Amino acid sequence: MKKTTLLHNPTAGDNDFSKKELVRLIKKEGFECAYSSVKEEGWDTFENDTDFLIVAGGDGTVRRAAKALMKRKRLDKQYPLALLPHGTANNIATALQIEGHLKEIIPHWHHYHLKPFDIGRVHGIGEDLFFLEAFGYGIFPRLMKVMSKIEGDIGDTAEEKLKAARAVLLEIVQSYEARPCTIVADGVEHSGNYIMVEIMNIRSIGPNLVLAGEADPGDGMLDVVMVSEESRSKFESFLLSRINDEDKEFSFSTIRARKVKIFWDGKDGHIDDERLKIEAPVEVEIEIQPDMLQFVVTEGLNP
Repeated sequence: MKKTTLLHNPTAGDNDFSKKELVRLIKKEGFECAYSSVKEEGWDTFENDTDFLIVAGGDGTVRRAAKALMKRKRLDKQYPLALLPHGTANNIATALQIEGHLKEIIPHWHHYHLKPFDIGRVHGIGEDLFFLEAFGYGIFPRLMKVMSKIEGDIGDTAEEKLKAARAVLLEIVQSYEARPCTIVADGVEHSGNYIMVEIMNIRSIGPNLVLAGEADPGDGMLDVVMVSEESRSKFESFLLSRINDEDKEFSFSTIRARKVKIFWDGKDGHIDDERLKIEAPVEVEIEIQPDMLQFVVTEGLNP
């Protein structure tokens, strides 16, 4: 019998996502299940005989679990992560093709394989930081700032919140001042005036917007996506298509690299879903660190 530990964000859901219901469904499938709320002290202490950790929540909860694992010594036991996505965007779960109802996901854990997952390491902004999704400048951190102020007025469902965020982002794109930026990707320099530069580890960020369609979080590469002043109208069209649920294809200027240096003449920065306090422009170096995490994926959910 596989032994699991459930890492639960109790504020992320409703009755279907309560501690009682989650534990019931997991045990019903024959898994042992210890419980920890990520809101309580000591949640990141795991039993050594645990087979894998179950992360129940959104992208922020996944990042929190990953941060706890990153603090462990390399000689300590490393635990795979199984996801029960229940956030607004669930970009990490989407990158791993994990979707569906809990009752559909949990039974597949009897037959799984492990998917390596890289992280991006960021140097130059205080302490070294890491990201699972993306590090970037420009319109996305500005979106985070605006959304934090209107959070209570944008609907209750994930669909309503995503649509509202896309609409707000469109307004930002229409007025955001393009900033000078120099990017050196694996030794090759690119520069210009941009409204957005994102160094991405997965396909989508923010309100489920796919910006790097070929990105694979386990391929040892970063995808640098740039939207210049000249591409502003194209990005507006992209957002309008997503707001209207249209399935038009768009692609943006993208560079693939293992190591990136970036100098952005501005202060709007983010790492995953957290805004960064950048008091003055600074050169930042980002490098990919392969296979730092492992996620439980299954054939049934990953055609």
